[in-house]
Amino acid sequence: MRHITIYSEAKNLIAEIKMVNLHCRCETAADISDMMKTHYTDINPELRVYVEENIIPRYDEFDKAHRREHVAMVISQSLDLVVQTGTDPDMAYAVAAYHDTGLCEGREHHHEASARILRADPNLRRWFTEEQIDIMADAAEDHRASSDREPRSIYGKIVAEADRFIDADTVICRTIQFGLDHSPVPGPDTSPEATREAHYRRTLSHLREKYGRGGYLRLWFEDSPNARRLRHLQDIIDDEAHLRQLFNHYYNIMYKENEKD
Repeated sequence: MRHITIYSEAKNLIAEIKMVNLHCRCETAADISDMMKTHYTDINPELRVYVEENIIPRYDEFDKAHRREHVAMVISQSLDLVVQTGTDPDMAYAVAAYHDTGLCEGREHHHEASARILRADPNLRRWFTEEQIDIMADAAEDHRASSDREPRSIYGKIVAEADRFIDADTVICRTIQFGLDHSPVPGPDTSPEATREAHYRRTLSHLREKYGRGGYLRLWFEDSPNARRLRHLQDIIDDEAHLRQLFNHYYNIMYKENEKD
């Protein structure tokens, strides 16, 4: 079986956060790759081989936003937080690798399924105690952004934060694209201006609800890169003139791309 090097998969992170070939600003894949090369020296080599050959390939079957590029990002950001928190790198690595494996049972309860998959894998007993496995399974279950309770351990906080890539342009692009994909097609009497305004209002509402000050998205490390990027995004959300300018720029590009489809 081919030995998969996850840090090379991280080079494809850019593709994950480009919507309809739109080049959104983001952390460079080279930066993420270099970080993972550094942190991988702390991972048990046998655990790494097992995960890369048996767990990471499962992501090939998921939706485009949750394939290998996504799990590579979550692993890389988790390992970065390990350095910040002084936690066990093997545990954080395993939690990140398993955190979305439950998508094989659907999205709604995938976090619970991920916990079951991690807990049921007998191979993990080669490297972890039962107590560690329980902590890791709880962490995988606690990773969802919409969870209404605080993760039960530092490992839950690590994977919950690492699962987010908060880049202002990327978030705005994805929100617009979701609206274009899922909002009802306007009737023949609806003007293009009215359609645009409806999409803007939906985008603004979602951004405020999830990412705005007091929004439901929770981060657990005050000085993390995501926390800094979230504060930048919140500044944009508060400045409607700036937000509308960005919206109009990306909407024009994405609307044309959708028309081609």
